Amino acid sequence: MAVLRFSFGTMGSGKSTLASLIPRFFDVEEGSVTFDGIDVRERALDDLRARIGIVPQEPMLFGGTVRENLVYGNLEASQAEIEEVSRAAHAAEFIETFPDGYDQVVGERGVTLSAGQRQRIAIARVMLKDAPILVLDEATSALDSEVEAAIQETLYGMMEGKTVIAIAHRLSTIADSDRILVLENGRLAEQGRHAELLRRDGLYAEMWARQQADSDA
Repeated sequence: MAVLRFSFGTMGSGKSTLASLIPRFFDVEEGSVTFDGIDVRERALDDLRARIGIVPQEPMLFGGTVRENLVYGNLEASQAEIEEVSRAAHAAEFIETFPDGYDQVVGERGVTLSAGQRQRIAIARVMLKDAPILVLDEATSALDSEVEAAIQETLYGMMEGKTVIAIAHRLSTIADSDRILVLENGRLAEQGRHAELLRRDGLYAEMWARQQADSDA
């Protein structure tokens, strides 16, 4: 499993923009982004994006039903599969309270749902798609700590055999990554594994100590 996670950075440091180069929401002006040794610009866009599952910081939902939002990346999914990922993402617990259940209309951009509910539907959708590359951009930022911990455990289980690019400010969620990249002002400031970055006593170590102190307070 290759788990590459872009760690913290100040707002505007370039984390989300960098991750957006992979599905070609933007294209590089210099250099290249490669997937299995092939420049992403040489792949058919539909084929490229079919291989990538994304949970953005602000989940993109459509004005249709819960079901339509869930199966967007896997139109052949069965009802049993839909319910399974919904339970894993802790979305079933509120979906099943709706008068129309999975056929409930959520409104344009999911306006009838809370931020946490939209995020859980987005997580369930990416689970259902089961793509070989996962881009998780603050995927659990709108969830309370208890639900976040449960969903993180499920996400770890589905990472086996996948390449995962996770963007996070809470460093505890990315500490076990194969590589951590620390961005500052649009540039790569540090990279390495958690223990290595702590030994360097640089930007990552400073933020880690600060977050640990806050959690102990």
